[in-house]
This record gives sequence, structure tokens and C-alpha cells, in this order.
Amino acid sequence: MRIGTWNLAGRWTDGHRSLLLDADCDVWLLTEVHTGTSLPGYALHRTQAWCAPGHHWAAIASRLPMASIPDPHPASAAAQIGATTYVSSVLPWRAARTGPVWAGDGHANKTRQAVDALVLRLRPAARLVWGGDWNHALSGREVAGSKAGRASLLEAIPTLGLDVPTADLPHAADGLLSIDHVAVPAGRGSDAHRVAAEADGKRLSDHDAYVVETGQV
Repeated sequence: MRIGTWNLAGRWTDGHRSLLLDADCDVWLLTEVHTGTSLPGYALHRTQAWCAPGHHWAAIASRLPMASIPDPHPASAAAQIGATTYVSSVLPWRAARTGPVWAGDGHANKTRQAVDALVLRLRPAARLVWGGDWNHALSGREVAGSKAGRASLLEAIPTLGLDVPTADLPHAADGLLSIDHVAVPAGRGSDAHRVAAEADGKRLSDHDAYVVETGQV
């Protein structure tokens, strides 16, 4: 089973399509998804809410039969594939403004409230895969998020029975670790790698893509 995540940065070109298809994932957990995004051979389920005009917060693309689930948070898309619930989330970044999507004052509080809301809704899942643009490295330097926000995530991950094989992969920016993640059921052997988001020498997004290969989930 190959599961990928990528922040498309609200863009959609032939280069984006080619990268996604070439990675040969069964399921993609996408974020900042342009309304024109489409992949041959995949069904696509997007969040109802928009992060910007023409851009959905998140989406799930699957080449396996998929049933949509109501969004567990305005910035998260969810779907059922077999017996597994898949969730793609954007979590607050440092400059995220308080409003309908991000409740609370201060970054740590926004992240805590978003993560707590997701844990409440996702904990009943029999099996769970959760990923997307979490805006936090899980160790090392923290640039996009906050140490307190990271602490909320590090508490939620074992609560949901998950491991994060992307935790030690590099960010597109030198010296940083990835803020885009795929978390899978704990105890399953898995391999993860980064896919540079480039085509013809140009960046397709400021985020690289990440792919996890694991046993059937």
C-alpha cells in the first residue's frame, strides 16, 4: 500500500499531475488543492471549506473504492477506504488568523483546539491513516509552527494509535525536517521517502511530496 501527501500550494499543471501519477500511490492526502485538480483513475473528495478562492483546504485522492465522510474539521477531508479511515489535514501555521477555521488566541491554542477536535472525531475509527500539512516538524528546529503545537501533536499521535514514518524526512528547505506527514497504524513496518516537487528545473510547490509504503491498512 502506497500512501502519499503533498501540499499543492493551490496550483495545478501538467507537472503536478505527472508527479502524482509517477509516484504510483494508492491514496494521496492532498492539501491546498486547486478546484481544477483531477487525476485519471482516481476519485477525489475535497473539503467543503476553501482556504482561498478556488482552493480547498484538503482532499483525498484514491484509486481504490472510497466513501466520503463529513469533514472532521473545516481544514480536514476524510474518507473510508475498506475498513480504514483516511484523513488529510492542514493544521495552523504561525501566522494563521483566528476565525471560523482556527479558534483560540495564539498559535499554541489554535493548534491544541484543532488537534483536540480531530482526536475527538477520529478516535472511534477502527483503523486510521492521518496526514497532510501539519505545519510542524516532529523534532528539531521549529519554523512553521510552535513547540507547544508540536507537543499537542506528539500527544495525539499515540492516542490515535499511530506511527509517523515521515517524521525524520527532510524538508524542501535545507536544515529542516518535514512538516508534511503520513501517520499509519502503529507497529506496521513501513518505508518513507521524499519526492522533490520539481519539473524542468522549476518548483511545483514550496512543499515536497512524501510517500509511505506499508502493509495493507
